[in-house]
Parts: sequence; C-alpha cells; structure tokens
Amino acid sequence: MSRAQLTLSDKDVRARAVHWIEKAPQGTRVIFKEAKRTQAQNDRMWAALTDIASQLMWHGVKLSTEDWKLLFMDALNQEMRLVPNINGNGFVNLGRSSSSLSKAEFSNLIDLIHEFGARHSVVFHDPESRS
Repeated sequence: MSRAQLTLSDKDVRARAVHWIEKAPQGTRVIFKEAKRTQAQNDRMWAALTDIASQLMWHGVKLSTEDWKLLFMDALNQEMRLVPNINGNGFVNLGRSSSSLSKAEFSNLIDLIHEFGARHSVVFHDPESRS
C-alpha cells in the first residue's frame, strides 16, 4: 500500500488503523489531522461572503466573494503569503487554502465573517447566520 486514508469513526476503523501501523514498513509516515470542514460550514461561509460582497465596498472598491474570502483568511492568519510573480509585474498568493481548515478553524472563520458583517450592518440571508 503506497497511500491510504481512514477517518476514525468507530472501533473497527480504529482497529484497522492500528493493524496498518503494526504492519507498516520502517520509514512509513503517519499523519493525524483534525476533521475538515463540513459541507454545511462551506455553504454558510459562501452565503455570508455573498451577502457581504453584495452589500459592502472595501475602501471604495467592489470586491468579489473570493476577494472577501482572502481578506478573512488573512484576518484568521491562514493565508496571504505573497511573492512576486515570475513576470515581475504582480504577486502570487502562496497562502493556505480554506479547504485545508479543520472544522474548528472553519468555525472560527465563519464567526469572523459574521462578526465583521455585524459591525458593518450586513444583512445576512442564511437563517443560521441571523441567530
């Protein structure tokens, strides 16, 4: 086996993970990661970003939902590592993608978006965002 992934969900899956570890050859890498975001979290984020993008300007500039996402990822200290592009006429973002965030990190991102929106009088249309 060159590559495998398990999601620890019950005793049988945990037993399989232990078995694989016991049988793995010397030098095999094992990585433990928190669960990634849920589809419901993803939907809430994009709904909130859409509301913000449609209602706010940022320093006189109309931003896309992707632009707003990058701003919030930067505020969460998860993204926005910039380097000059290969043509020397712009920059490339080397930051981390929101798809790699854990459920807890993604929850913090959604909270940050909603807190910002509330401070700027954004009306959120997602019922869960209004609570």
